[in-house]
Amino acid sequence: MSPSRTLFASLLASLALGAAVPAAAQSRAATAAVADTSPFRALDLPTPNLIRTGGGMPGPRYWQQRVDYRIEATLDTVRRALSGRERIAYTNNSPDTLRFLWLQLEQNLFNSRSRGSQIFGQDTRWGTGGAEGGFTIRSVTLAPAAAPAPKGRAGARGAPAGAAGTALAHVVDGTLMRVDLARPLAPGGRVAVDVVYEFPFGPNANRMGLEEIDGGTIYEVAQWYPRLAVYDDVSGWNTVQYYGQGEFYLEYGSFDVRLTLPANMLVAATGTLRNPEEVLTPTQRARLAKARTSDSTVVIRGVSEVNDPASRPRPAGGMLTWHFTADSVRDFAWAAARHFVWDAARANGGRTLAQSFYPPSADSIWNQSTQYVRFAIENYGRWMRYPYPVAINVNGVEGGMEYPMIVFCHNRTNAQALFSVTDHEFGHTWWPMIVGSNERLYPWMDEGFNTFQNYYNWETKYPGQPNRRGNMQAYLDYLKSPVEKQPLMTPADRQVALGQTAYNKPGLGLRLLRDVIIGPERFDGAMREYARRWAYKHPTPADWFRTIEDVTGEDLAWFWRGWFYTTATLDQAVEGVQQKTDSAGRLRNEIVLRTAGGLVMPVRVQVTFDDGSVEKLALPVEVWFGGDRYVALVPGPKKVTGVVLDPDNVMPDVNRDNNRWGTPAK
Repeated sequence: MSPSRTLFASLLASLALGAAVPAAAQSRAATAAVADTSPFRALDLPTPNLIRTGGGMPGPRYWQQRVDYRIEATLDTVRRALSGRERIAYTNNSPDTLRFLWLQLEQNLFNSRSRGSQIFGQDTRWGTGGAEGGFTIRSVTLAPAAAPAPKGRAGARGAPAGAAGTALAHVVDGTLMRVDLARPLAPGGRVAVDVVYEFPFGPNANRMGLEEIDGGTIYEVAQWYPRLAVYDDVSGWNTVQYYGQGEFYLEYGSFDVRLTLPANMLVAATGTLRNPEEVLTPTQRARLAKARTSDSTVVIRGVSEVNDPASRPRPAGGMLTWHFTADSVRDFAWAAARHFVWDAARANGGRTLAQSFYPPSADSIWNQSTQYVRFAIENYGRWMRYPYPVAINVNGVEGGMEYPMIVFCHNRTNAQALFSVTDHEFGHTWWPMIVGSNERLYPWMDEGFNTFQNYYNWETKYPGQPNRRGNMQAYLDYLKSPVEKQPLMTPADRQVALGQTAYNKPGLGLRLLRDVIIGPERFDGAMREYARRWAYKHPTPADWFRTIEDVTGEDLAWFWRGWFYTTATLDQAVEGVQQKTDSAGRLRNEIVLRTAGGLVMPVRVQVTFDDGSVEKLALPVEVWFGGDRYVALVPGPKKVTGVVLDPDNVMPDVNRDNNRWGTPAK
């Protein structure tokens, strides 16, 4: 038997001995289980039911609301304001009768009276920039009876009574508005509401905004229409205010959008452009057709054409209306500028047109953007193929923000930095644009998952170069910092170290699960299954925990509790080694290990013997079943002269000074 096999056999023997517990001890253990404080105790998750199963799947009675929008909006570039009219068709797939609807009014963050302006400083990342804007709601009325929901979805069983045009009572509460229905909306019913609104663009640059550059203005437009809040089986109406740091939780549906603005502007938006013959020149349409078959980037409008009047149609009246449609999305965003450079290439096997829009001065960096878009959406297809017809990157004031089919990225000075932010924002297509988690309550379910996958895309694109995504050293430095430590379950707007709590720590946690605890093949398969189960649905943390356990066959309560619900840290130590002889005179080495800090993990041990040989031993996390100390038995006849824990530095151990004993091999 080889030395490594001898070590493994000894480990199995020691675990078997530990399992042989007398009946009296079993009885005491059963009594103690009432007050079980073990890190291995079952996790307290919501009781499974027919809506959400114990295996992490949507159950046979899972339901979800649907919202379909028709929006007509006009951009006034003189007043720098937007006015709009929308028709919201809402399908009640829930078993509940609804007497009112809640709408989100995120633009109301941007004034000095908002709650968010009191929480985050004006000039911070999440501040309002001193804006005094917000929605003006001109009217809220009942629309004509809504058409049935699309085939395959729950349809209408009759719309609530009430004449079209009837004013609906409504009340605005910060970034939310309650609309009282003329008649209760029964299960299976469908109602349509018309909202007329407007808002000014101010100095705010939080997830959207204006930028003056190269003699023109870039408009990045998001959170720009009143939109339905989510009504779900977990919380009913989700009415968490928008404070600025937390992101979004939205219903899925379709969009039919018409945007009217000066004819000299180019528009990039969520969805498919339905009237290219009206808003693009013949040259641009021909170049787009070429781009749809080209892996190389094709310039649709180049730097030299930006100031050429021939590069834009010239209609009477000087305005054009752009028409876009999108389905199976939870939001819609757009951007516009008179001086956009525009390029494109095919991606995703020709199913998607990757595109970039940017000002002329960014050309030397941004002429690679479309290839970064292609790289991102094709690589993240490992979870589920990118499902949309377009993927657009826009350069403007917003540093980095994601929306369905379109992202905003600011960097225009460093190619690697532009790749990094582009890759990150398009990674959000999967979490939460396809898998629609609640970002305001659980930001780790989108930012953390995305940070995790960004790590591997960076390793592929720039192998061997410093990788800040899911970075273990950054996590350890954070633990040593004076900033308050909070569990990952802390809602987004209450987090004081968002970069660590929402991004880096959960990203690192998924790396540990994949590469150390479970293994890439099983973990990747579980993530693919999670994406399949919850695509275009609303999963909770429990649904993800249960899916990963269901598919991998692992009980991970110890990991979920320690990493996600607490701020416990990992501190593995080797306390010493003793050489003993058994009754037959055979030598055995006893390595005394300890885990401190409250977080348990598997143990990797490198052992050096008196003949200079070295062996590695992998101990499962279950060695801590009996408490915070464990004796690893290593048979002779060789004596152990040195021990190193975690020799490959894959564990987030906060104190490596106690990871060594004796004289380990160099």
